[in-house]
Amino acid sequence: MRISRAVIAAACVSLLTLAACGSSQDDPESPNYQGAYLYGTDGNMANEFGALFKEQAGLLDGMKGTLPLTELNQTFTSRLNAVWPGLKDYLFAAETYDAMMISALAAQQAGTIEPTKIAQYVNGVTSGEIVCRTFQSCVTLAQAGKSIAYRGITVRHGFTDAGEPSTTSYGTVHFSSANQLDNGKTEYLGTGNELNASGKKPPRPVKDGKSAVALKFGGLLPQTGALAYTAPPMLAAAKLAVKEINEAGGVLGKGVEWVDGNDGTDPRVATATIAKHASEGVHILIGPGASGVALGSLPEAVKHGMIMFSPCNTSASLTTADDKGLYFRTAPSDILQARAIADVILRDGDRKVAIVAHSGNYGTNLAKDVVKELVKAGLSEIDVQTHIYQITDDGSVKDKAELERIAGDIVSVKPDGVLVIGYSESAEMVKALSTAGAVLRH
Repeated sequence: MRISRAVIAAACVSLLTLAACGSSQDDPESPNYQGAYLYGTDGNMANEFGALFKEQAGLLDGMKGTLPLTELNQTFTSRLNAVWPGLKDYLFAAETYDAMMISALAAQQAGTIEPTKIAQYVNGVTSGEIVCRTFQSCVTLAQAGKSIAYRGITVRHGFTDAGEPSTTSYGTVHFSSANQLDNGKTEYLGTGNELNASGKKPPRPVKDGKSAVALKFGGLLPQTGALAYTAPPMLAAAKLAVKEINEAGGVLGKGVEWVDGNDGTDPRVATATIAKHASEGVHILIGPGASGVALGSLPEAVKHGMIMFSPCNTSASLTTADDKGLYFRTAPSDILQARAIADVILRDGDRKVAIVAHSGNYGTNLAKDVVKELVKAGLSEIDVQTHIYQITDDGSVKDKAELERIAGDIVSVKPDGVLVIGYSESAEMVKALSTAGAVLRH
């Protein structure tokens, strides 16, 4: 099936004009320099990120970027708000919900709560014979020993052999003058290839499986640290999933359970949380938030024989991680996001691009992938410059003076576009650009 690509709107976007010293010919305010578009990715294109600019009114106006995003129907968002009133974003909520549903259905088909056996059914749940769209309809089929193809909120085609989406949908989102996302400008584009879905058949489903012990999920989401602002929608989705699974009769004849847990946006915190979850009998971890945290804590999950199922890890490194078949994700690889954000940049006609990324796995690898896509499209390697700023283990900026130096370097080359890749700490990078002379043109 052909994946449709929405045309990215180029109207009503803001320009980031970078000020520099020199003659009138070099003056960014002269007609010879038109300024630079400001871009972001899934780590910072969220309303909670915009809330970090309370003293910089309108600074993000016109910033645009990409993130894994499916057009959510009102029924789903209403259900989310019913269990978690006041949500400001739905970032990775649908991916969290689907991760929970896929895990529960895999357990039902496996006929056991043993994680290593459940893992053998995860990919198959998304690529079986009978399409089903709700947990109730899917679990009824699973109980009857049928081969199912779950099609939930974000899942449109089967998982790959690596346990990740073969196709996905990205949203191109824009910040308004209120430093909040303008939902009216959001557009969607599909990417990936359903032919990459796994063709391997899982073991035969167990009919009418039962368990004397409840399937237990353990939260491993960023309630503190640089990604803390992304946690509410994922926690809301997990709460909704538990509610709806249990309303449908649970898994293997028992209601499922949720044990809360924090990854701290820090592999050390995540590792400790995993060990605690293991001692409490958790079978499936939902999380972590950051890709680097996943890479750093995955060995602990493997050691305890637990499934790690993340709704928001995007690093391509995780595709080939040594996971013993226990790692899965509903978020797509950054290889797909790199293509999406490169497409947005190219449609704006940028010829000289500055990429600023944090030193974590997510930042450095996504930056490299974007460079590859831009160069592949015809931009010169000289005209695509990458700047990396250092972050601490918990995701904080290590040296603000480094941000100032990077901002100065970017100002001096007068790029057509600036892509900022990071989490909440990347707000400091945007502010440094402003301090260095960045002016938003509306």
